[in-house]
Amino acid sequence: MRKRKLLLELYADEDGMAWVRESVKSVARARHARIVRWSETPVPPDDDSCDYLAEQWAYEQPGQDPGARRPVELRLSFTCSLRVWRSLRKGVLLALCPEGDACRACRVPWAAC
Repeated sequence: MRKRKLLLELYADEDGMAWVRESVKSVARARHARIVRWSETPVPPDDDSCDYLAEQWAYEQPGQDPGARRPVELRLSFTCSLRVWRSLRKGVLLALCPEGDACRACRVPWAAC
């Protein structure tokens, strides 16, 4: 067993982050992986590296106010085998985009790094 990492960039408000938290925890439980580190860091306003997520949300939600949405970097570490980590990563990405390749608006725009 080794420590495996996953980095997600998100554009979410508190409700969206709660949904992401529960989704990740559910996937980890289902795959018997232990979360050993969970770090949510707001991206500073002067850092434009996540601007594309805000643009994606604005494009998918035309005319709607983003409210309290902000870019967040979510760093996760799990203790698991490589095989379990691959399954876990795939499960997390499917949880964030349950409709796969279908054209639809994301509840929480994200990118996996």
